[in-house]
Amino acid sequence: MDDASYVVSDLDSMIEFAKEGIVSKTLTDQPRVKVVLFCMSAGQSLSEHTASVPATVHVLKGEGTITLDKKDFEASPGTWVFMPQKQLHALSAKKDMVFLLHLSK
Repeated sequence: MDDASYVVSDLDSMIEFAKEGIVSKTLTDQPRVKVVLFCMSAGQSLSEHTASVPATVHVLKGEGTITLDKKDFEASPGTWVFMPQKQLHALSAKKDMVFLLHLSK
């Protein structure tokens, strides 16, 4: 493997919840892509915002709501969402929720 290759052999071991908070861990931050593991405690949310680059969210565990342009979508393990740059979005966790965020630079 070259210096730009990364392997996480046990993603579950990286899951960590903060009491009434959100934990984020960057898995890689390269010139063209950034991948972040998010762990949101039940009841927590990321308020409405936009990203300057296209992004995807892949829910791994838990339940929540993903809001895209004011429309709500239920999210559970296996949910995958693509968001073009500058799309208004928000996330909230109904149960402890874990997801991967991929930012395409």
